[in-house]
Amino acid sequence: MMDFLIQIMPNVIDRFDVFLESIYETFLMILISGSISLILGLIIGAILVVTRPGDILENRVLYTILGKIVDLFRAAPFIILAMILTPLSQLIMGTSIGLKGAFIPLIIGTAPFCARQMEQALSEIDRGLVEASQAMGLGPFEIIWKVYLRESIPSIIRGFTITLISMIGLTAILGVTGSGGLGVFCINYGYNQYNWDILWVSLAVLVLLTILVQTIGNYLAKKTTH
Repeated sequence: MMDFLIQIMPNVIDRFDVFLESIYETFLMILISGSISLILGLIIGAILVVTRPGDILENRVLYTILGKIVDLFRAAPFIILAMILTPLSQLIMGTSIGLKGAFIPLIIGTAPFCARQMEQALSEIDRGLVEASQAMGLGPFEIIWKVYLRESIPSIIRGFTITLISMIGLTAILGVTGSGGLGVFCINYGYNQYNWDILWVSLAVLVLLTILVQTIGNYLAKKTTH
């Protein structure tokens, strides 16, 4: 078996320790950046929903300004955004390369996308539930927590699953800026050195990770649907 692996991916075997470290870094990038993006996305998404015209905290000015800011960051090409955010990464994380240098661009690049996913999820709530909650005397924050968030859990999970899958691709793009993970491994040891087995194996790992995230997301969404 080992001889077969050496034949089909000799360069991966030669750099197996670096390969495993790259996978570990990719997992950390997704776990930490994904968690922060979810929190920010839920907050921004909830604000967009409750401040839209006709909702419980209607505020056209806030809704419009926040929506434009979200759309601005969503429209920016990620690779250019990551480069522009280099000084911010250096300021906050102390570096713009390696694992630490990946978090700021990933969070800022993903949070607006996640916010729109969360906004869509929360918007699916039946307006009748919101009106009934208001009639029962619940305050705005109680309605957000007990109605919008709790009743949208399956949709939130589906939206977050899409966000994580998008983030997996972004972690690979960050390899161009030297921010760690499989992206850097592919560029430094695969593309630059014409080691195609490294490129194919790294691609396979990212595809399997995407399938895993999608499978878990579908399962959790199904289990929380009532």
